[in-house]
Amino acid sequence: MTQFKNSSILVIGGTGFIGINFVKRILEHGAKVTCLSLTKSKNKIYHKNLKYVTCDYTKISILKKKINKPFKYVVNLGGYIDHSKFFNKGRLVIDNHFLSTMNLLVLLNKKKLKRYLHIGTCDEYGENSSPIKESSREDPITSYALAKLASINLLIMLNKTEKFPSTALRLFLVYGPHQKSDRLIPQVIKGCLKKIKFPVSKGIQLRDFCYVDDVVNAIILALIKKEALGQVFNVGSGNPVSVKFIIKKISKIIRQGKPQFNKIPFRKNENLKLYPSINKIRRVLGWKPQTNLNQGLVKTINYYKTIK
Repeated sequence: MTQFKNSSILVIGGTGFIGINFVKRILEHGAKVTCLSLTKSKNKIYHKNLKYVTCDYTKISILKKKINKPFKYVVNLGGYIDHSKFFNKGRLVIDNHFLSTMNLLVLLNKKKLKRYLHIGTCDEYGENSSPIKESSREDPITSYALAKLASINLLIMLNKTEKFPSTALRLFLVYGPHQKSDRLIPQVIKGCLKKIKFPVSKGIQLRDFCYVDDVVNAIILALIKKEALGQVFNVGSGNPVSVKFIIKKISKIIRQGKPQFNKIPFRKNENLKLYPSINKIRRVLGWKPQTNLNQGLVKTINYYKTIK
């Protein structure tokens, strides 16, 4: 991919789970990367073409001092999952996601920018029936989901009205190396590796789990394909499974662990069937997952064996 050689790329959230995996890949193609984060992180890669910047990007005066050069590509993976209600810190969640997006847009040199890619979430769809298509009306039920949706709507509007080079991806459940240990798959892996009993839900939820390398492939295609401009794409494996199935699958691969089902209640308003249609991204960008569930879990388990 010669498009990225010596290209300046800004990655918001580059120290996060997906960000680290994306940055590693893009550095292999000769890109010059700046990672912008809200707080300092130990999850750093050391490379001559990589720079880390930390600042509160909800404050435009501070951000302006930190981001003072043009970028050819911007990938906004920023944001943390926080389902706080609006009257209980939810306003802060909205500011951190949506206000920061507006600040970045104001400061970017649009003449030099080739693509701005925003990473959204399946939570924007709320309680929609699955498989969910991009044409479904969004139904956010948390401040976090609302902020993500507002950012995407702003970017798509700017593409229509001002030809701003924006694209958005809505990710369903992603897993793989470097994911935080408080997420489902890392929790189950660690519980099994420790040979302990650990509580889980009833596990009847249907979910779509996509390996992180496939998500990185989707990000790269969304950056370089002209057909992606002004579009929103779902990203998932296309093969939903129950949470119980995946927990048992992990336990079977590791050959130990004692998950205790029906010990954790469902979240309030939890959508028990949440998975995407990925027909649009297959058709328009030619993307499809390359890693099946068994392959991805083995790779992920091997990673966590090295850091336990």
